[in-house]
Amino acid sequence: MGVPPEPPEDQAGPDDEGGRCPRCGTPYEPLQEYCLECGLRLPVQRGVIPVLANAWRRRFRRYPGDWIWPVLGLLIIAALAAAVGVLATTGGGSSAQTRAETQASVPLSTGTLPTTTETSTLPTESVPTTAPEQPPPPPPPSSNTLTEWPAGQDGWTIVLSSVPQNAGRAAAVDAGQKALSAGVKDVGILNSSEYSSLHSGYFVVFSGVFNSEADARSGLDAAQNSYPQAYVREITQYLAWRPARLT
Repeated sequence: MGVPPEPPEDQAGPDDEGGRCPRCGTPYEPLQEYCLECGLRLPVQRGVIPVLANAWRRRFRRYPGDWIWPVLGLLIIAALAAAVGVLATTGGGSSAQTRAETQASVPLSTGTLPTTTETSTLPTESVPTTAPEQPPPPPPPSSNTLTEWPAGQDGWTIVLSSVPQNAGRAAAVDAGQKALSAGVKDVGILNSSEYSSLHSGYFVVFSGVFNSEADARSGLDAAQNSYPQAYVREITQYLAWRPARLT
């Protein structure tokens, strides 16, 4: 097999219009990477600059080189910057001119002085507006004071706890103080031996004096928040201790 003839110089370089293979001279299509005859990688360049260079060659006979494209890019950027600077200068000048025209259109004051009116004021006697001092309110009852059951009165109450009398009244008082500290209201102590409705031999710690069972049960839920074992109980004194009724 003989050596293929060398392709002409104008067809050996890379070109978007194709050319001939440098090895075997087989024509190839534009942007073809390998020769279909001998498999040689063809000198086809890809990218923006090769495309621009090929376009230049198709329009003009002489191509100055790839350096022309960066130079043209810098010239374009410089032209855009100059145009922006001119627009900014023109806008600033027009703004200054507009401000000057606005100031010139405002009329100057004619030098008029403000007029003052004199008014005669007569001295007035000041009347005190403070209210007379009120006596301070009486101090509220101490929250640590235990309630006494009204003498000679029957009713209903909420029983919080029962302390045996052999433990002493001081133990019952301590239990009542703890109930007050827990937020229970109207806490008191009574001797169960003095009431026929209670078992004798205990100091009963109670909460509230109510006229009916319904009233007592209305406060049971609040008491059971601190004393879950609390319950409603009727308080009835012995007949011998009740005061005589008038006929």
